Amino acid sequence: MNMTSTRSQILANYELNKSEINELLVYNQNHFQTDNWQKYVHFPLEDEPHVSSWQEYAEEARVRGTYQTLSPYLVQLQFPIQAGISDRPEYRAVTRKGQSTDGLELAGGLSLQEPDKLELLIHQTLAGKIPVLIAGNRADFISLVRALTKKNEPQPIPDSMGACIVGGYNNWHRIFKYRQQWSKQNPQHNSEADWKLEFKKLIPRKELYQDRFILLSPGGYSGVTAAQLGLKAAEWQQLSLQIRLEHECTHYITRRLLNSMQNNLLDEIIADYRGIVAAFGSYRADWFLYFMGLESPEYRSEGRLSNYRGDPPLSNNAFQVLQTLVRQAAQNLENFDRQYYQSFPRTEIHDLAVSIALTKSSLEDLASANAVELLLANSRREFNSLEAGLVNYSPL
Repeated sequence: MNMTSTRSQILANYELNKSEINELLVYNQNHFQTDNWQKYVHFPLEDEPHVSSWQEYAEEARVRGTYQTLSPYLVQLQFPIQAGISDRPEYRAVTRKGQSTDGLELAGGLSLQEPDKLELLIHQTLAGKIPVLIAGNRADFISLVRALTKKNEPQPIPDSMGACIVGGYNNWHRIFKYRQQWSKQNPQHNSEADWKLEFKKLIPRKELYQDRFILLSPGGYSGVTAAQLGLKAAEWQQLSLQIRLEHECTHYITRRLLNSMQNNLLDEIIADYRGIVAAFGSYRADWFLYFMGLESPEYRSEGRLSNYRGDPPLSNNAFQVLQTLVRQAAQNLENFDRQYYQSFPRTEIHDLAVSIALTKSSLEDLASANAVELLLANSRREFNSLEAGLVNYSPL
């Protein structure tokens, strides 16, 4: 029986018509290319090319400060957040053509409330290192998101959003470094006309100028307060940052290894599972349900679940069933996590085995009556493959 048939049978247990079942089959489709787990011969992977430049930024930031260091390199930090700025010719000339901001009145700089608290770290993951920017406060995080992902426009940012991965970022500083090296290697042919020809050759080679990095905010994870979880404010602040970091790194891993990072619940369940375990030491279904706005029978629309209704959005009844699936999946995951790690130590190799098993699952699998048994069997199988050397790794 193929995966779609199995998923359809599970969904048939709910009060859904055929159209609504099809909605959920499409929405919950697993897009991970899971064969890639055995495609790579060794983990962690080599760093992506942009990481070396960011390591230089991090070294400089230790002396000058992160904001002062990055402002000349990330050109969007040289502009304010302003409605309509992305349509201004001066802005486009800098961000799209790499022109200088010298003498440009519009380039008054990005205003941050606590620029000295902006932090840059280079974090090791299974998929290689990735740069991480941590804002000093919520307002500064919003400003950075708007500058680096919204073209400095004052676009709304959901209260439940406290982190994001910036991908495909055109780093003009890396392009300028490339041009300098190219000019040295071609002293007789480095005119503006020659460079235009070389630039056309550079454009398809995105790894030479496009970056990927993580933005994090320091507030309560998913907009949940310490009081809601019965924790002290300082403790929850620290845990939230750990959850966010591991959550986004999980997205980075699936994007780089499995060629997928979707804005749907399967991805979020896996990323939050890894985040909660990294922060707390084991999985908490009650925490996850709070994050999603599902902590009580009445759905709380301010929760993160609203961010993952799909495009086009799921119909009302399909969305109701999705809520039920998520609740059941969370409880099954907690039961699985407790049972698996009663039998095995919580080591990197077992965590990796569990992560592989989760990416090979569907939301319907995780919500099914036999989810715990399925995950236990699949995680043990993946662990045996790791032990046999079918996937090689080194401790991070």
